[in-house]
Amino acid sequence: MRRLLLITTALAALLLTVLATGCGGDDSLTVYSGRNEALVGELFEQFEEETGIEVDVRYGDSAELAATLAEEGGNSPADVFFAQDAGALGSVAEEGLLAELAPDVLAKVDERFRDPDGRWMGLSGRSRVVGYNTEVVPDEAELPDSIWDFTGEEWNGRVGFAPTNASFQAMVSAMRIAAGDERTRAWLEALAANDPKLYENNIQTLEAIAAGEVDVGFVNHYYLAGVLEENPGAPVANHLLADGDPGSLVNVAGLGILATAGDKSADARALLDYLLADGQTYFAEETDEYPLVEGYDAPPELPPIDDIHGPDLSLGELGAQLESTLELLNEVGLTS
Repeated sequence: MRRLLLITTALAALLLTVLATGCGGDDSLTVYSGRNEALVGELFEQFEEETGIEVDVRYGDSAELAATLAEEGGNSPADVFFAQDAGALGSVAEEGLLAELAPDVLAKVDERFRDPDGRWMGLSGRSRVVGYNTEVVPDEAELPDSIWDFTGEEWNGRVGFAPTNASFQAMVSAMRIAAGDERTRAWLEALAANDPKLYENNIQTLEAIAAGEVDVGFVNHYYLAGVLEENPGAPVANHLLADGDPGSLVNVAGLGILATAGDKSADARALLDYLLADGQTYFAEETDEYPLVEGYDAPPELPPIDDIHGPDLSLGELGAQLESTLELLNEVGLTS
Protein backbone atom coordinates (compact mmCIF):
# COMPACT_ATOMS: atom_id res chain seq x y z
CA MET A 1 0.00 0.00 0.00
CA ARG A 2 2.82 2.40 0.88
CA ARG A 3 4.52 1.70 -2.49
CA LEU A 4 1.24 2.30 -4.33
CA LEU A 5 0.75 5.58 -2.46
CA LEU A 6 4.24 6.74 -3.39
CA ILE A 7 3.70 5.86 -7.06
CA THR A 8 0.31 7.60 -7.08
CA THR A 9 1.80 10.70 -5.44
CA ALA A 10 4.66 10.76 -7.92
CA LEU A 11 2.29 10.44 -10.88
CA ALA A 12 0.12 13.25 -9.52
CA ALA A 13 3.15 15.47 -9.11
CA LEU A 14 4.26 14.67 -12.65
CA LEU A 15 0.81 15.47 -14.00
CA LEU A 16 0.78 18.82 -12.24
CA THR A 17 4.20 19.61 -13.67
CA VAL A 18 3.07 18.78 -17.20
CA LEU A 19 -0.06 20.88 -16.83
CA ALA A 20 1.89 23.83 -15.49
CA THR A 21 4.39 23.57 -18.32
CA GLY A 22 1.60 23.35 -20.87
CA CYS A 23 -0.02 26.53 -19.53
CA GLY A 24 3.27 28.40 -19.91
CA GLY A 25 2.48 30.73 -17.01
CA ASP A 26 5.55 29.78 -14.98
CA ASP A 27 7.94 30.54 -17.82
CA SER A 28 6.82 34.03 -18.81
CA LEU A 29 7.35 37.45 -17.28
CA THR A 30 3.94 38.82 -16.26
CA VAL A 31 3.48 42.53 -16.87
CA TYR A 32 0.49 44.60 -15.81
CA SER A 33 0.49 47.45 -18.34
CA GLY A 34 -1.50 50.64 -17.92
CA ARG A 35 -0.15 51.73 -21.28
CA ASN A 36 -2.31 50.99 -24.30
CA GLU A 37 -1.37 47.97 -26.41
CA ALA A 38 -1.54 50.11 -29.55
CA LEU A 39 1.29 52.24 -28.16
CA VAL A 40 3.60 49.67 -26.56
CA GLY A 41 2.60 46.23 -27.85
CA GLU A 42 5.29 46.34 -30.53
CA LEU A 43 7.87 47.32 -27.93
CA PHE A 44 7.17 44.18 -25.90
CA GLU A 45 7.40 42.09 -29.07
CA GLN A 46 10.81 43.57 -29.85
CA PHE A 47 11.99 42.79 -26.32
CA GLU A 48 10.88 39.17 -26.68
CA GLU A 49 12.65 38.81 -30.03
CA GLU A 50 15.91 40.31 -28.81
CA THR A 51 16.11 38.61 -25.41
CA GLY A 52 14.16 35.37 -25.79
CA ILE A 53 12.22 36.27 -22.63
CA GLU A 54 8.51 35.59 -23.04
CA VAL A 55 6.23 38.36 -21.80
CA ASP A 56 2.62 37.89 -20.77
CA VAL A 57 1.02 41.35 -20.78
CA ARG A 58 -2.25 42.23 -19.11
CA TYR A 59 -3.46 45.59 -20.40
CA GLY A 60 -5.84 47.88 -18.51
CA ASP A 61 -6.36 51.29 -16.97
CA SER A 62 -3.43 52.27 -14.74
CA ALA A 63 -5.57 53.21 -11.73
CA GLU A 64 -7.63 50.03 -12.04
CA LEU A 65 -4.50 47.88 -12.30
CA ALA A 66 -3.08 49.64 -9.24
CA ALA A 67 -6.26 48.78 -7.35
CA THR A 68 -6.03 45.19 -8.58
CA LEU A 69 -2.45 44.91 -7.36
CA ALA A 70 -3.48 46.27 -3.96
CA GLU A 71 -6.27 43.70 -3.76
CA GLU A 72 -4.06 40.82 -4.88
CA GLY A 73 -1.25 41.82 -2.55
CA GLY A 74 1.43 39.18 -2.17
CA ASN A 75 -0.61 36.73 -4.26
CA SER A 76 -0.46 38.79 -7.44
CA PRO A 77 0.80 36.96 -10.53
CA ALA A 78 2.33 40.23 -11.74
CA ASP A 79 6.10 40.65 -11.82
CA VAL A 80 6.18 44.15 -13.32
CA PHE A 81 3.85 47.16 -13.20
CA PHE A 82 4.20 49.44 -16.25
CA ALA A 83 1.99 52.44 -15.57
CA GLN A 84 0.75 55.39 -17.56
CA ASP A 85 1.51 57.83 -14.77
CA ALA A 86 3.44 58.36 -11.56
CA GLY A 87 0.29 58.46 -9.44
CA ALA A 88 -0.60 54.84 -10.12
CA LEU A 89 2.99 53.74 -9.54
CA GLY A 90 3.13 55.70 -6.31
CA SER A 91 -0.13 54.18 -5.12
CA VAL A 92 1.26 50.66 -5.54
CA ALA A 93 4.50 51.72 -3.86
CA GLU A 94 2.50 53.10 -0.92
CA GLU A 95 1.03 49.61 -0.48
CA GLY A 96 4.56 48.26 -0.01
CA LEU A 97 4.29 46.10 -3.13
CA LEU A 98 7.29 47.36 -5.12
CA ALA A 99 10.92 46.35 -4.63
CA GLU A 100 13.64 48.98 -4.37
CA LEU A 101 15.49 49.41 -7.64
CA ALA A 102 19.28 49.31 -7.83
CA PRO A 103 20.98 52.72 -7.38
CA ASP A 104 22.92 52.39 -10.66
CA VAL A 105 19.64 51.87 -12.53
CA LEU A 106 17.88 54.77 -10.81
CA ALA A 107 20.81 57.05 -11.61
CA LYS A 108 20.04 56.79 -15.33
CA VAL A 109 17.00 59.04 -14.88
CA ASP A 110 16.94 62.50 -13.29
CA GLU A 111 15.51 62.46 -9.76
CA ARG A 112 12.70 64.71 -11.00
CA PHE A 113 11.30 61.68 -12.81
CA ARG A 114 11.59 58.90 -10.22
CA ASP A 115 10.37 57.84 -6.81
CA PRO A 116 12.28 59.57 -3.99
CA ASP A 117 12.43 56.17 -2.26
CA GLY A 118 13.68 54.34 -5.35
CA ARG A 119 10.72 51.98 -5.86
CA TRP A 120 9.78 53.08 -9.39
CA MET A 121 11.27 55.18 -12.16
CA GLY A 122 10.03 57.06 -15.19
CA LEU A 123 10.81 55.74 -18.66
CA SER A 124 9.26 58.44 -20.83
CA GLY A 125 8.01 61.96 -20.19
CA ARG A 126 4.83 63.70 -21.25
CA SER A 127 3.29 67.07 -20.57
CA ARG A 128 -0.34 67.89 -20.10
CA VAL A 129 -1.69 70.26 -22.74
CA VAL A 130 -4.96 71.63 -24.04
CA GLY A 131 -5.71 70.30 -27.51
CA TYR A 132 -7.78 72.68 -29.62
CA ASN A 133 -9.51 72.92 -32.98
CA THR A 134 -7.57 75.40 -35.11
CA GLU A 135 -10.58 76.22 -37.31
CA VAL A 136 -12.72 77.24 -34.34
CA VAL A 137 -9.81 78.89 -32.51
CA PRO A 138 -7.48 80.15 -35.27
CA ASP A 139 -5.51 82.35 -32.86
CA GLU A 140 -3.91 80.36 -30.02
CA ALA A 141 -3.61 83.59 -28.03
CA GLU A 142 -7.38 83.45 -27.52
CA LEU A 143 -6.99 80.42 -25.27
CA PRO A 144 -6.56 80.78 -21.50
CA ASP A 145 -3.11 80.24 -20.03
CA SER A 146 -4.44 78.33 -17.03
CA ILE A 147 -6.46 75.15 -16.64
CA TRP A 148 -8.51 76.95 -13.99
CA ASP A 149 -10.00 79.24 -16.65
CA PHE A 150 -11.88 76.65 -18.72
CA THR A 151 -15.08 76.63 -16.66
CA GLY A 152 -16.59 79.97 -17.70
CA GLU A 153 -19.93 80.25 -19.53
CA GLU A 154 -18.07 80.79 -22.79
CA TRP A 155 -16.80 77.20 -22.59
CA ASN A 156 -20.20 75.59 -22.04
CA GLY A 157 -20.44 72.44 -24.16
CA ARG A 158 -17.07 73.07 -25.78
CA VAL A 159 -14.71 71.05 -23.53
CA GLY A 160 -13.87 67.35 -23.72
CA PHE A 161 -11.73 65.08 -21.53
CA ALA A 162 -11.44 61.54 -20.16
CA PRO A 163 -12.19 61.55 -16.41
CA THR A 164 -11.30 57.87 -15.99
CA ASN A 165 -7.88 58.35 -17.60
CA ALA A 166 -4.90 58.10 -15.25
CA SER A 167 -3.22 61.20 -16.67
CA PHE A 168 -6.31 63.34 -16.08
CA GLN A 169 -6.55 61.94 -12.56
CA ALA A 170 -2.89 62.78 -11.93
CA MET A 171 -3.55 66.35 -13.08
CA VAL A 172 -6.44 66.63 -10.61
CA SER A 173 -4.18 65.32 -7.86
CA ALA A 174 -1.63 67.97 -8.83
CA MET A 175 -4.35 70.62 -8.61
CA ARG A 176 -5.23 69.42 -5.11
CA ILE A 177 -1.60 69.53 -4.00
CA ALA A 178 -0.97 72.93 -5.56
CA ALA A 179 -4.20 74.74 -4.69
CA GLY A 180 -6.05 72.64 -2.13
CA ASP A 181 -9.13 70.46 -2.16
CA GLU A 182 -11.67 73.27 -1.87
CA ARG A 183 -10.57 75.09 -5.02
CA THR A 184 -10.15 71.84 -6.95
CA ARG A 185 -13.60 70.59 -5.98
CA ALA A 186 -15.14 73.92 -7.03
CA TRP A 187 -13.35 73.67 -10.40
CA LEU A 188 -14.53 70.10 -10.98
CA GLU A 189 -18.11 70.98 -10.04
CA ALA A 190 -18.08 73.94 -12.42
CA LEU A 191 -16.57 71.76 -15.13
CA ALA A 192 -19.21 69.06 -14.62
CA ALA A 193 -22.03 71.63 -14.71
CA ASN A 194 -20.78 73.12 -17.98
CA ASP A 195 -21.99 70.30 -20.24
CA PRO A 196 -18.58 68.75 -21.01
CA LYS A 197 -18.17 65.83 -23.42
CA LEU A 198 -16.64 62.82 -21.67
CA TYR A 199 -14.47 60.27 -23.46
CA GLU A 200 -12.75 57.01 -22.57
CA ASN A 201 -9.21 58.17 -23.27
CA ASN A 202 -6.96 60.88 -24.68
CA ILE A 203 -7.04 59.48 -28.21
CA GLN A 204 -10.82 59.73 -28.40
CA THR A 205 -10.66 63.23 -26.95
CA LEU A 206 -8.21 64.52 -29.54
CA GLU A 207 -10.07 62.81 -32.39
CA ALA A 208 -13.26 64.49 -31.16
CA ILE A 209 -11.52 67.85 -31.31
CA ALA A 210 -10.33 67.17 -34.86
CA ALA A 211 -13.87 66.10 -35.84
CA GLY A 212 -15.42 69.27 -34.42
CA GLU A 213 -17.33 67.55 -31.60
CA VAL A 214 -15.64 69.80 -29.06
CA ASP A 215 -13.41 72.85 -29.39
CA VAL A 216 -10.82 72.02 -26.72
CA GLY A 217 -9.77 69.03 -24.64
CA PHE A 218 -7.41 68.11 -21.81
CA VAL A 219 -4.85 65.57 -23.10
CA ASN A 220 -1.19 64.54 -23.08
CA HIS A 221 1.00 66.16 -25.70
CA TYR A 222 2.02 63.06 -27.66
CA TYR A 223 -1.40 62.04 -28.98
CA LEU A 224 -1.26 64.90 -31.47
CA ALA A 225 1.45 63.17 -33.51
CA GLY A 226 -0.69 60.07 -33.95
CA VAL A 227 -3.76 62.01 -35.07
CA LEU A 228 -1.75 64.05 -37.58
CA GLU A 229 -0.02 60.95 -38.90
CA GLU A 230 -3.38 59.43 -39.78
CA ASN A 231 -4.85 62.70 -40.98
CA PRO A 232 -2.18 65.34 -41.79
CA GLY A 233 -4.83 67.96 -42.47
CA ALA A 234 -6.67 67.57 -39.19
CA PRO A 235 -7.48 70.99 -37.67
CA VAL A 236 -5.96 70.27 -34.27
CA ALA A 237 -2.97 71.55 -32.27
CA ASN A 238 -1.60 71.59 -28.73
CA HIS A 239 -1.70 74.58 -26.40
CA LEU A 240 0.83 74.56 -23.56
CA LEU A 241 -0.34 76.34 -20.43
CA ALA A 242 1.69 78.73 -18.29
CA ASP A 243 4.63 77.70 -16.13
CA GLY A 244 3.51 76.59 -12.70
CA ASP A 245 0.00 75.72 -13.84
CA PRO A 246 -1.33 72.25 -12.94
CA GLY A 247 -2.44 71.95 -16.54
CA SER A 248 1.24 71.90 -17.54
CA LEU A 249 2.09 68.96 -15.29
CA VAL A 250 5.04 66.98 -16.63
CA ASN A 251 4.33 63.37 -15.76
CA VAL A 252 5.98 60.08 -16.65
CA ALA A 253 5.09 56.61 -17.79
CA GLY A 254 7.19 54.36 -15.65
CA LEU A 255 7.91 50.96 -14.20
CA GLY A 256 8.17 49.21 -10.88
CA ILE A 257 9.17 45.62 -10.12
CA LEU A 258 6.88 43.75 -7.75
CA ALA A 259 8.50 42.67 -4.49
CA THR A 260 7.03 39.21 -5.09
CA ALA A 261 8.70 38.76 -8.50
CA GLY A 262 11.06 36.20 -6.96
CA ASP A 263 12.91 34.20 -9.60
CA LYS A 264 11.46 36.49 -12.28
CA SER A 265 13.35 39.47 -10.87
CA ALA A 266 16.25 38.95 -13.30
CA ASP A 267 13.89 38.97 -16.28
CA ALA A 268 12.12 42.03 -14.88
CA ARG A 269 15.47 43.79 -14.58
CA ALA A 270 16.27 42.78 -18.18
CA LEU A 271 13.02 44.41 -19.31
CA LEU A 272 13.80 47.56 -17.36
CA ASP A 273 17.30 47.72 -18.85
CA TYR A 274 15.84 47.30 -22.33
CA LEU A 275 13.34 50.11 -21.80
CA LEU A 276 16.13 52.37 -20.55
CA ALA A 277 18.08 51.72 -23.76
CA ASP A 278 16.28 50.68 -26.95
CA GLY A 279 13.01 51.73 -25.41
CA GLN A 280 14.18 55.35 -25.25
CA THR A 281 14.55 55.50 -29.02
CA TYR A 282 11.18 53.79 -29.41
CA PHE A 283 9.41 56.35 -27.21
CA ALA A 284 10.89 59.25 -29.16
CA GLU A 285 10.32 57.84 -32.64
CA GLU A 286 7.13 55.81 -32.25
CA THR A 287 5.09 57.52 -29.52
CA ASP A 288 6.45 61.10 -29.71
CA GLU A 289 7.34 61.14 -26.01
CA TYR A 290 10.36 62.52 -24.20
CA PRO A 291 13.20 60.04 -23.55
CA LEU A 292 14.40 60.40 -19.96
CA VAL A 293 17.87 58.87 -20.28
CA GLU A 294 20.72 61.19 -21.23
CA GLY A 295 22.02 60.71 -24.76
CA TYR A 296 18.65 60.09 -26.41
CA ASP A 297 17.08 62.95 -28.38
CA ALA A 298 13.48 64.04 -28.02
CA PRO A 299 11.33 64.57 -31.12
CA PRO A 300 12.56 67.82 -32.70
CA GLU A 301 9.13 69.44 -32.86
CA LEU A 302 8.69 69.33 -29.07
CA PRO A 303 9.79 72.11 -26.71
CA PRO A 304 12.65 70.97 -24.45
CA ILE A 305 11.29 69.15 -21.43
CA ASP A 306 13.48 71.30 -19.16
CA ASP A 307 11.55 74.34 -20.40
CA ILE A 308 8.18 72.97 -19.26
CA HIS A 309 7.36 73.56 -15.61
CA GLY A 310 4.13 72.45 -14.04
CA PRO A 311 3.23 73.00 -10.39
CA ASP A 312 5.99 72.88 -7.79
CA LEU A 313 5.60 69.32 -6.57
CA SER A 314 7.34 65.97 -6.63
CA LEU A 315 5.83 63.21 -8.75
CA GLY A 316 6.31 61.06 -5.69
CA GLU A 317 3.49 63.00 -4.01
CA LEU A 318 0.86 61.88 -6.51
CA GLY A 319 0.57 58.28 -5.33
CA ALA A 320 -0.81 59.13 -1.91
CA GLN A 321 -3.53 61.26 -3.56
CA LEU A 322 -4.87 58.74 -6.06
CA GLU A 323 -7.56 57.06 -3.95
CA SER A 324 -8.99 60.34 -2.64
CA THR A 325 -8.84 61.89 -6.13
CA LEU A 326 -10.91 59.00 -7.48
CA GLU A 327 -13.41 59.52 -4.66
CA LEU A 328 -13.59 63.24 -5.46
CA LEU A 329 -14.24 62.62 -9.17
CA ASN A 330 -17.02 60.25 -8.24
CA GLU A 331 -18.55 62.70 -5.77
CA VAL A 332 -18.78 65.50 -8.37
CA GLY A 333 -20.39 63.15 -10.87
CA LEU A 334 -17.61 62.84 -13.44
CA THR A 335 -17.15 59.11 -12.82
CA SER A 336 -19.30 56.37 -11.37
